Amino acid sequence: MRCFLYIIIFALSFSPASVDAKAHVNVIKLIGPIGPVSVRHISRAIEQAEADTAECLVIMIDTPGGLLESTQMIIKDMLAANVPVVVYVAPSGAGAGSAGVFITMSAHIAAMAPGTSIGAAHPVGIGGGIADSTMADKIENFTVSYIRSIAEKHGRNADWAEQAVRKSVAITSQEALELNVIDLNVSTLDSLMIRIDGLIIHVLEGQKVLRTRDAEIRMNEMPWHYDILNTISNPNIAYLLMMLGFYGVIYEFINPGAIFPGVVGGICVIVGLFALQTLPINYAGLMLILLGIGLFAAELSVVSGGILAVGGLIATTLGSMMLIDSPYPFLRISMYVIIPSVIATALFFTFAVGFALKAQKRAPTTGQQGLIGETGIAHSRIDLLGQAIVHGEYWSVESETPIEVGESLQVIELNGLKLKVQRTDRRTATPESEEGTHV
Repeated sequence: MRCFLYIIIFALSFSPASVDAKAHVNVIKLIGPIGPVSVRHISRAIEQAEADTAECLVIMIDTPGGLLESTQMIIKDMLAANVPVVVYVAPSGAGAGSAGVFITMSAHIAAMAPGTSIGAAHPVGIGGGIADSTMADKIENFTVSYIRSIAEKHGRNADWAEQAVRKSVAITSQEALELNVIDLNVSTLDSLMIRIDGLIIHVLEGQKVLRTRDAEIRMNEMPWHYDILNTISNPNIAYLLMMLGFYGVIYEFINPGAIFPGVVGGICVIVGLFALQTLPINYAGLMLILLGIGLFAAELSVVSGGILAVGGLIATTLGSMMLIDSPYPFLRISMYVIIPSVIATALFFTFAVGFALKAQKRAPTTGQQGLIGETGIAHSRIDLLGQAIVHGEYWSVESETPIEVGESLQVIELNGLKLKVQRTDRRTATPESEEGTHV
């Protein structure tokens, strides 16, 4: 009996429940400008890492910068995380510019790959730029205090962080290590896992000893719908969506019943405006674009000698250039997009909308309404009432003046299935008279 119990105890000691699950590390990539989609991506990754008890969350970052508001939201999530967050600027050639500096210095562990850079953290906010020097100083001073507090919390070089904001200084990965801006300078993700193994990290609810040397690396890609939102947040794409949306909506208003342009245009306008609200918009630029489109539309119905069209071109071009006011090229609309778009707008109103308006003004040529203005021949004597041949068809007609057989007449009104006609000066020979005439 005792031997049997020993066998059971021995078996249970090697059961799956008694063996520790293999440690793992979650890894995500943060590539491109920082915006609201980036906030959602990182927040979701932190929640997932906490839920599946990952050893840490590694954020591989390569960004030119982004919005200060979005950056602050990301930092709040990182500081409130119960899982260690490692920011790794990689691969070689990548950079952590502007907002990337804040995110890197907010990490529990900051690392960079050789051949990468960090710096140039001057603030960029929503609202179309800074109004005056006083407001600029306020925003700069706040940003400096913010990044200093982050650096001091993690024991990093707060003086350099301040210079990155005030003077937009940038340094290499080796310089960052020497200046105590980052913790590690490693070539690969595997090397990073070895270097951080055994480190004690202070998270929100206590301490955690990292076990990453032999940990499984789990790459978590950005969800497809986040990827789409991130793509349309590109200033050039957002601008094109907005312009295409305006085309479709305006065409639907001018030519009701087309349906397809209105549906597609409405979707593009809504999606474009969503994308633009994630960017530093200058509303004066948006108003100029709307004014330009209005001037193009007015040119089609007002004789101005082209003045309205020229005004539309100028307003649309200036508005497009002003729409996103940012010192950073990645947050501005490219002139290679603006110029073709303005030309396309002019052509759209000249041809597509112009043809639609002309079609509306053109008299009907088919159906019963198309009979008005047509000429015919009196088939019988018309004295108030009679019959006539119009378009090769026999019609009951009425006339205020008598019309003799064979005389030419013209339709002036349609009353149900009866035509109101008037006699013309021209007399048309009847078929009978043609048969008796020879040359």
